[in-house]
Amino acid sequence: MPLELDLPPAKKFKPGSPLFALNKKPGMLLPRTGISSVPIEVQRKHLPIYQARTQLINRLRQLQSTILIGETGSGKTTQIPQYLYEAGIGRQGIVAITQPRRVAAISLAARVSEEKKSELGKLVGYTVRFEDVTSAETKVKFMTDGMLLREALGDRLLQRYSVVILDEAHERTLHTDVLFGVIKNAQERRKDKFPLKVIIMSATMDVDLFSQYFNNAPVLYLEGRQHSIQIFYTKQTQSDYLQAALISVFQIHQEAPSSHDILVFLTGQEEIEAMARTCRDIAKHLPDSCPQMTVVPLYASLPYMQQMKVFHVAAKGCRKVILSTNIAETSITIPGIKFVIDTGMVKAKRYNPDSGLEVLAVQRISKAQAWQRTGRAGREDSGVCYRLYTEEEFEKFNSMTVPEIQRCNLASVILQLLALRVPNVLAFDFISKPSPDSIRAAIEQLDLLGAVEQKDNQVILTALGKKMASFPLEPKFSKAILLSPEFHCTEEVLTIVSLLSVDSVLYNPPNRRDEVHSARRKFISSEGDHMTLLSIYRAFKNVNANKDWCRENFVNSRNMALVTEIRSQLRDICLKLGMTLESSRMDTGNVRRCLAHGLFMNAAELQPDGSYLALDSHQPVAIHPSSVFFNSKPSYVIYNELLHTSKCYMRDLCLVDAEWLHQAAPEYFRRKLRVVKS
Repeated sequence: MPLELDLPPAKKFKPGSPLFALNKKPGMLLPRTGISSVPIEVQRKHLPIYQARTQLINRLRQLQSTILIGETGSGKTTQIPQYLYEAGIGRQGIVAITQPRRVAAISLAARVSEEKKSELGKLVGYTVRFEDVTSAETKVKFMTDGMLLREALGDRLLQRYSVVILDEAHERTLHTDVLFGVIKNAQERRKDKFPLKVIIMSATMDVDLFSQYFNNAPVLYLEGRQHSIQIFYTKQTQSDYLQAALISVFQIHQEAPSSHDILVFLTGQEEIEAMARTCRDIAKHLPDSCPQMTVVPLYASLPYMQQMKVFHVAAKGCRKVILSTNIAETSITIPGIKFVIDTGMVKAKRYNPDSGLEVLAVQRISKAQAWQRTGRAGREDSGVCYRLYTEEEFEKFNSMTVPEIQRCNLASVILQLLALRVPNVLAFDFISKPSPDSIRAAIEQLDLLGAVEQKDNQVILTALGKKMASFPLEPKFSKAILLSPEFHCTEEVLTIVSLLSVDSVLYNPPNRRDEVHSARRKFISSEGDHMTLLSIYRAFKNVNANKDWCRENFVNSRNMALVTEIRSQLRDICLKLGMTLESSRMDTGNVRRCLAHGLFMNAAELQPDGSYLALDSHQPVAIHPSSVFFNSKPSYVIYNELLHTSKCYMRDLCLVDAEWLHQAAPEYFRRKLRVVKS
């Protein structure tokens, strides 16, 4: 049985005060060894999956569809593709392994190519959005689920592939759920000629849904246990999970050996940076008998070199404390972690088709996520997971994460399905069907964007919609790019869309705010965040992507390099579509007018009381503190996304005129605009 952690109610932390005692009885068990100096061949043989290798190969050779369950760290993701290749299964095509996150696809491909003693991009390669590291020799290909879905647009039967492995299926991302239907259809149509083998891999035991969907496919369970993990729950509900996490960190820090590192799961950058400051401040005032503490944040928008710090071994006598978003749940393995502190919270996207509001909001994790987080501890030795919620609360968690397809805007999905020539999107074979209201709302949005039309009760793509589907972007951005020749600003719109397609290119260390503000002042545009980003990108290109310039101006050089690559690929798509590529140079008015025509559904209007209303949903919204507009009140703005914390914030804003919005969609805005200015 799990063990209880006697954690008191959240209160002001005093260094040295006893908070709870650690029990030492065994709890949940975890497999997998960590990174060490042991030769790779030996490491492979010590993985739990190795014991079942022969039996597993025999079963996979016989089966066309398989559900494979293995605990986190059993070795399934890295070893199954190699076992298939080594046994000659699927060699007549490519073995594809999909991952929900790009960082996982890249790091796994690197690891497997190392194990195969092959240069990355040869036998083993990877494809993620805007990056293809494969060759004609590639036989084992890691890729994001979105990339395989895009390949299906050109080949619905996926004939290049002999085996498709859908990994981390329990995460139920939007692309994975659509892929289930696409691959099931391809497998059915290929069964008589060039059969497609499908393997669904998950770390959770709730697999009946997967099995039933793939015609009662057999479920294979991989047992793999090497290091025990103790699980502690709080005895009472914590009103402040951040304070409880802080207390837990310092209780452990004062009691455990300095070589034992701590991983804390938080919800986002703001939380992480605030707690990092607090941890560093408290650590300065601890007695000399306590180890030193190195606090390392980890979130998606951190510069690459900053992210890599989580893998650095702490100095002797110093403990590493990693504060991470759910990026560390499944995508990466961090060696040295002995303790995991799970706050039980995550930031996730939620969409309401009735209001049309899509927001990022903090919410409870699922049981599946809780077990994934637990599995981060004890890679090289036994570990401990502190769950900052009661066992009774845990039992009330959803078993599985609510599929993204049931809580997000489906416009991109419907556009892709129509591009795949699915005859009736309402009847598509989803593994978990989204609500009819969500599908109808998506069709309505695509109709407003001019991407679809309805004929004989069928929804079909327009000529514009077919072009929009050519871009690996949200429909609103595709529309903006396709309209840009009319406004003579394609080069600028390509840059802005590329900047919005990556995690933030700006780096804002909280302890250097005055320096950041001083460095950014010269780039700030009174026309909004989009124009400010455009100004920064132009300066970045003018200095030939100089890394010293990036450091001086707090710009993420790696993400900027990715923006340049994305922009190049989007530009190639424009050229293939025969578009004229012009620059508006310093005329930003045309750029803003074009963005207004693409993002008109993401518009907000200033109210007489100084607040803002989103025009599509009539929901109250506010300007995010990171925006250049935070201390000003433009009458009309468009925004990139909404983030819900204490209130609903608009992020990445651009100044627009009401007249432009009305021109973009006259009938729509006759209903939405309070006043249309002449």
